[in-house]
Amino acid sequence: MSRVGKKTIQIPSGVEVVIESKRVKAKGPKGELETFIPEEINVQKEDSQISVSEKRKNKKSKAFWGTTRSLIFNIIEGVSSGYTRELQIKGVGYRAEAQEEKLLLKVGFSHPVEIKAPEGVSFEVKKDIIVVSGIRKDLVGRVAAEIRKVRPPDPYKGKGIRYKDEKVILKEGKKGAGK
Repeated sequence: MSRVGKKTIQIPSGVEVVIESKRVKAKGPKGELETFIPEEINVQKEDSQISVSEKRKNKKSKAFWGTTRSLIFNIIEGVSSGYTRELQIKGVGYRAEAQEEKLLLKVGFSHPVEIKAPEGVSFEVKKDIIVVSGIRKDLVGRVAAEIRKVRPPDPYKGKGIRYKDEKVILKEGKKGAGK
């Protein structure tokens, strides 16, 4: 039995949820999102709660049960409060600059690296912190991973782009060969 799937989802005030035959649509102050419901899953709305259950007890429905509940929770959370991911830049001369719908990174290359924001994602730069925000959790996470991939943290000096809560364990450098 899925521990995630058993939990009910509370619908916050200001968010409208419409359950159709194969889709769940959520509309809130931040925007509008929808997700697909597999045939093996049953979704019911009662007052301000949503419950997800299996239609049939088989292996495929068990696989979709918790995932479907998480996807519905993510769209409701996204349209009500949104998602943010913070990245930190460490290194001498490393800078970031947010311009309209793109992010310019100056991280030790001979040229600045430009990352365009997909629709629904915005960038903000505060000193050495890059804030990626949007209403879709998967898209915010993917864009943050792409930014980190430009200059991942160096294991010897710690320079690079890392998630704000990421701990980078530094390796010890080479030892002297002869004494």
